[in-house]
Amino acid sequence: MFQFISPNPDSDSKLAYSQGVLTTGQMRTLYVAGQVGVAPDGSVSPSFEGQVRQAWANVLGVLAASNMKVTDLVKVSAFLTSPDNYAAYAAIRGEFLGDHKPASTLLVVSALARPGWMFEVEAIACSQT
Repeated sequence: MFQFISPNPDSDSKLAYSQGVLTTGQMRTLYVAGQVGVAPDGSVSPSFEGQVRQAWANVLGVLAASNMKVTDLVKVSAFLTSPDNYAAYAAIRGEFLGDHKPASTLLVVSALARPGWMFEVEAIACSQT
């Protein structure tokens, strides 16, 4: 079971994430490695938006392979290589997460592991056993 923690309910309700997520009971925990915009065929979109959509699709694939769904995500960490891409990232994140609000961290970094990669996301998911 999840309990979404909101120490400041009035201001926190406007956020697209939760300040904390408490899990209780017997849980399965999945740690999703950093996912980038590389498609299963090895291709990489030249656009930021394309890379973000593919990275999130890759996260959903790992969740599905573990019999989990997006609402099982309890923590998401995302990495952008340019602060100018924040609005596009936030919109696409909303497409994938909908009303679900896992605890989240967003970082702007100077580079990722390969030239041309503009986005990476890692996650933790939990579900009841």
